[in-house]
Order: sequence, then C-alpha cells, then structure tokens
Amino acid sequence: MATSSVDVEAIIAAEEAPYGPFFGSMGITASMIFTAAGAAYGTAKSGTGIASMSVARPDLVMKALIPVIMAGIVAIYGLVVAVILSTKLNVGGKEYPIYLGFSQLAGGCVCGFCGLGAGYAIGNVGEAGVRALSQQPRMFVGMILILIFAEVLGLYGMIVALILATT
Repeated sequence: MATSSVDVEAIIAAEEAPYGPFFGSMGITASMIFTAAGAAYGTAKSGTGIASMSVARPDLVMKALIPVIMAGIVAIYGLVVAVILSTKLNVGGKEYPIYLGFSQLAGGCVCGFCGLGAGYAIGNVGEAGVRALSQQPRMFVGMILILIFAEVLGLYGMIVALILATT
C-alpha cells in the first residue's frame, strides 16, 4: 500500500516540532544534575571516612583523598556531556528535528544516571577503603583498583552519551 502525500507531510511536520529543544535541554539538565549528585554523594561519603580515619592516622590523609578526587571526576563527565549537547541545541523546526531532542535527552540521562551510580559506588568504596587503609596501609592498591572499576561506570555513560550526541 502506497503512502499518501498527506501522511508524508504529517511525518515531516512531526519531525519539525517546535518543542524539540525542550527535550534536548532536559538531557543537558539531567546530565549535570545526576552526575553532580553522584559526585556530591561520593565526596560526602568518602569525606566522612577520611575524617574518622584521620584521627588515628593523620599521616595517611593525602592517600585517602583519592576517592574524593575520583568522585569529582564524575561531575566533570557530566559537564563535558552538557557542554557538547548544548552546542548542538538550536531553535525548533527544520534546524532541530524532534529526534535530535530525544537523542540528547537519552544521552543526558545515560550520562547522568551512570554518573549517579558511579558516585554512589565511589562513596561506599571510598569510605570503607580509607577506614581499611588506616588499619592496614597495604590495602591502598586494592582500594584504588576497586575505585577505578567504580569510576569507569561513569566513563561508560559519558562515552554512550557522546555517541548519542553525534546522531
């Protein structure tokens, strides 16, 4: 069955919807909000472990700051995605079809939720790791390896978001 010209015109009109940038803006927002929330949780949770550990072993405080630094990197992933998505944001219509807004929404959500999960993991591992580090300094390498595996979850989200941004 052939498609009539009315159907094609309706499809083209739907692709050129003026509300497309709303979805792109929500993707940018999701990217920043959720990665920043994950980084804040990771920093706060690791910070409490550092504070309790530093009473007994103040000489290990500099080594114990690594989870806080890694939690901050998660927020940078969200910032990078938000900046890249915002450069593609445009007024609705022919210059910014609706699928681009949906793609940016998906990319922002992927990056944001992966960053939220990574920050949560970094915070929990960081707190337990620095407490273990105060009792056994040889735990440092193991703590770093686990933190790297937690951090890479946020990196995966950023990579997928960048792929979605290029569509």
